[in-house]
Amino acid sequence: MVHTYEVFVDIKTFADYASSDARLGTTRYEIDAESKTKADGMAFMKAKSDYPTGTEYDIRVTRLLK
Repeated sequence: MVHTYEVFVDIKTFADYASSDARLGTTRYEIDAESKTKADGMAFMKAKSDYPTGTEYDIRVTRLLK
């Protein structure tokens, strides 16, 4: 059975490899998946696609919407 999960992804992007200045941001997704684990993986792939320059992705599946 497929459920809709709310997932937040914190994304850290550095200006360049020599710099320690980072830009932080959070994005929210509603992911349709069969399990929390699959929702986690799908959110990672979506965030990686939406923010390809990100260097760190922290995924949090926060709640079941439906």
